[in-house]
Amino acid sequence: MPLDKQTQPTEPLAPPDLNDDGDFSDMLSELRILLPGAQMLTAFLIILPFNGGFRQIQHLEKIIFLATFVFSLASLVLLSGPAIQHRLMRPLQDRARFKRMATRQILFGALSLACSLILGTNLVISEVFGLAIGLGISGIMATLIICVWWLWPVYLKNKHGY
Repeated sequence: MPLDKQTQPTEPLAPPDLNDDGDFSDMLSELRILLPGAQMLTAFLIILPFNGGFRQIQHLEKIIFLATFVFSLASLVLLSGPAIQHRLMRPLQDRARFKRMATRQILFGALSLACSLILGTNLVISEVFGLAIGLGISGIMATLIICVWWLWPVYLKNKHGY
């Protein structure tokens, strides 16, 4: 039996915090982009020490490798954390609070991934072309990541209301 105008609900069926820009499906889509990159980098770093030439790299390069590996692992933990936590905490009592916590973890995971990408760039380029070129290319990568991942979104949000 169809509802007339007087009996139709006037409020949305879902609470507003479920439909805002921080929706879980948006977070999952973002994680689907970030996680494979972190996984591939970590996989590469895991096998690197088992290659014969790894023993010949300088001590500084081994320290850079260690930092890269730790940042890469941290990014995996932080980026996968919200999905695991969501599964363990279901049903959520405070969805808005969980989304704020998950957003922080994703941002720290992205920061860890950025550090590992920059250090990984330095590690590879320095091995192939030398330290000076490795530092230069790493600086370019750092600038690109800072601009594209952090500054550009803040600019768009503040200037154009995205």
